[in-house]
Parts: sequence; structure tokens; C-alpha cells
Amino acid sequence: MVLDPGHGGIDPGASSGDGTLEKDLALAFAKRVAAELEGVPGLAVRLTRTDDSFLSLNRRIRVARAYGADLFVSIHADAAPQNFVHGASVYTLSERPSDAEAAALAARENLSDAVSGVIEPEVKEDVSDILADLMRRETKTFSHAFADTMVSNLGEAVRMNSNPHRFARFRVLMAHDFPSVLLELGYLTNNEDSQTLTDPLWQERAAQAVSRAVARFFDLPPPPELAARPAANAAAPTQ
Repeated sequence: MVLDPGHGGIDPGASSGDGTLEKDLALAFAKRVAAELEGVPGLAVRLTRTDDSFLSLNRRIRVARAYGADLFVSIHADAAPQNFVHGASVYTLSERPSDAEAAALAARENLSDAVSGVIEPEVKEDVSDILADLMRRETKTFSHAFADTMVSNLGEAVRMNSNPHRFARFRVLMAHDFPSVLLELGYLTNNEDSQTLTDPLWQERAAQAVSRAVARFFDLPPPPELAARPAANAAAPTQ
């Protein structure tokens, strides 16, 4: 599977009032999840970027495909005009957005390439349109199944958005040949979220929840650290 830390380099993404940048948070969290998944037999984990470098949206898909991705998780932290909006959420691809906020987020994320001065055209598939459409339907089903698993596991560990599974037309999720989701860890524009997102204990809980969801998706045993802990010992959700 491939983890995709959002933004990077000249593209900082969202920011909190105290200067926390989305690009740094996404990279640190992706590395935590990768470390959690190291102990799962039969699972190889790769990152689209491992440092503070800029990648176009198309290149992220190409990198994932080059790694032979069978699951793609793009990691972000959100921002909203209203500072009371909070909680983690998971997005899947759809031509029709689930709501206005999802549509606005997709529009912002799809313009990430603009900071480089060049917006690449959408990825051109190397297969026929009919075959790509059939494959996309299958991956869409898997993407939704994984998103539901992710929401369920995260909901046991961290504070979720009131509408935790949304969908919109995200360019980074448009690969036809592997399931893809976009994970928003929370809102950097919300005071409580911005504090918890940088808390190592919160990051550990959230990374464990994501890792557990990945293992379940592939029908693999959970990471050893999780297997040794009764579910009741997991940290309580943030209120």
C-alpha cells in the first residue's frame, strides 16, 4: 500500500494559528502509520514523499502506481471558515460531491499544483475508456468499503466530524486501478483540533486506528502492538 502525505515543499497546505503547517503534520503522521504497519506480515508500505518536497497531484498517482499500490491513502489536515468545525473525516471519489463543504475542499486540493506555476492535465489512462470505467467501478466499491472501515476504527480512537464519510471529485483519488481515500485528520482552524493534532499521544492513537483499518482491509492480523492490547485499553475518544 502507499501513504501519500499531502502538500509539501513550496505548498504548505493549511496552517493553524500557532504556525503548524499541514504539510509537516501529514508527513509526520504518514511516517507514524508506516511504522505501525511494519510488523504486519505480507504488507509492504511506501510513501509518495519522505521529506519536505513538492509533488504534483498526477505525480502522486504515478508514484503510487510505480510502487504497485493496492491501496492509496492521501493524508491531510483541513481548514474551514468557521472555527467550530472539527473532527476527522474520510473522503472518497465521486463526480457529485456529498455536500458543499466537500466540494469546496476538493476544489482547494485540486488547485494544489498552482503553487508550482503549472497545473498538469488530468491523468490520461493507458487503457481503453471502457476498461478504465469498469476498473474504476470496482476500485470505487473497495474505496468505499475501506473508508467505512477507516471511519469505524478512527471513531473508536479520536474525535470525528459529524459527517465523517464524504465524497467529491479529488484529482489525487482518480486512479482507476487501485482503491483510494483521502483522510483529513482534523481542522487546523479549530483550536482544539490544532492542539490535539500535534499531540504525540493523539497521533499514536490515530495512527494505530488507521493501521488497524488497513490490516482489516487486507484481512491481515493487526500490528503486533495492537494485537497485544485488549480493545478496552485503547485511549478514549477526545471529547
